[in-house]
Order: sequence, then structure tokens, then C-alpha cells
Amino acid sequence: MVQNVDPIFPHIPNVSWTDAILTANTTKDLSSGTVTLAFTAGADGSFVEGITAQALGTNVASVARVFLNNGAATTTATNNTLIGHFSLPATTLSETTDMAAASWPLNRAIPAGYRLYIVIGTTVAAGWEFTVWG
Repeated sequence: MVQNVDPIFPHIPNVSWTDAILTANTTKDLSSGTVTLAFTAGADGSFVEGITAQALGTNVASVARVFLNNGAATTTATNNTLIGHFSLPATTLSETTDMAAASWPLNRAIPAGYRLYIVIGTTVAAGWEFTVWG
């Protein structure tokens, strides 16, 4: 439940994450291919601060595309809109140094029941895990 309206502060934070995303999806309307649900807004809506992407090992460079869905089937293109994308750098697995991560600030209110989906532009070896901070 929203506690105040300017700025919006949530009563109950909503944080979610994906399993490893490895497979490319090059559609620009989310209506086909492998799609990954990353976030669902709560009953009172949610305010999404941003998205963090963490490499899970050695990967080629790619791009993350973030789609807003109205809560209905992703296979209908008019239910989805591409709201942004951000670069995912090439990564090399290391047990002694940190691996590259990427983040994308969103800072938007999401209506109740709406969803965020994430796809990547190229197939990668180890995968990326995404955390959505709401």
C-alpha cells in the first residue's frame, strides 16, 4: 500500500529476481520467443527503483531489453511495450576478482498487476540474473 504520494514510498517493498537467462530473444514486441518474468506489481501497484543484472560466469556481450506488460498474455503484441534496454558487457569467470554487473534505473510507478519482462539479445554461455528493486 502506498503510504504517501510525493514521492511514493511503499509500505511493503517488492523485490524479485529471475533465474539465469541464457537464450536470446530478438523480438521487439515480446510476442514470441523465450520471455522471462522479472517483476509483478502488487495489489496497490509498485514503484520500481531499478534493475540490476549480474553475470553468472563467462558471457559474450549482449543487451537486456525490458518490457512492460499489462498483465495479459505476452503473445499479444499490444499487451506489451518496450520501455528500455541496457548493455550487458562481455564477462570472464574469476574466483579472485569481481565480474562485471550492469544496472538500469527505472524510477517509475507500475500499475497493479502489470509485469516487467526481460529478454537478452544474444545467447550467452553462463547467463545473467536480474534483480528488480521495487
